[in-house]
Parts: sequence; C-alpha cells; structure tokens
Amino acid sequence: MPYKFYHGRTGKVFNVNPRAIGVIMNKLVGNRIIAKRIHVRVEHLRPSQCRAAFVARIQTNDAKKTEANKAGKPISTKRQPGTPEAGFAVAKQTVQFQNPQAFRECF
Repeated sequence: MPYKFYHGRTGKVFNVNPRAIGVIMNKLVGNRIIAKRIHVRVEHLRPSQCRAAFVARIQTNDAKKTEANKAGKPISTKRQPGTPEAGFAVAKQTVQFQNPQAFRECF
C-alpha cells in the first residue's frame, strides 16, 4: 500500500511491471515541489475521471453540430456563463422580541 501522503493523489504512469505500476507524483517538501516516483500495486489505483465531463461535452457538441448542419443553421458550442438567479420577495413576518430575564441566584 502506498504511504498515507499519496492517498487520493493523482499522477502520471511511467512504468508498468507484472505486479505494480510506477507513478510520478508531485510532493510539496518545504518550499519546493519534488516529482516523486513510486511503485504501487494495481489494486490501489484507479483511472482518473477528470476528462469524463470534457469527452461528454465533445460528444454532445458534435451531435449538435450535425443537427445544425442538416438544418442549415449556425450554432455556437462555446460554454456560456450562468445567468443570475431570478429574484423573489420575502414574505413579511411579525417581529418576535426576546426580552432579557432577570438574574436569579441559585444559592
């Protein structure tokens, strides 16, 4: 098992052996970042999912482009910033006062 510092970290594969995979990871040591090479067994690794959303967006954009080309209309596949949320009015409520109570000694 890899040392606890490396749990949850991502890296690049540099070597594949029969029982382990070599991975290059960055580690902060003092005020510098060092590229560390460690060998980890296959059961402790999993493929990164960071490109899944990107690949899905490419596929949907390609489908949109083919539909737009068939219809003969231009289309923009660029990502747009989110619009502001719609405003609403807060219902008026009665004010509830909390007056301080007199101090009582418990002796």
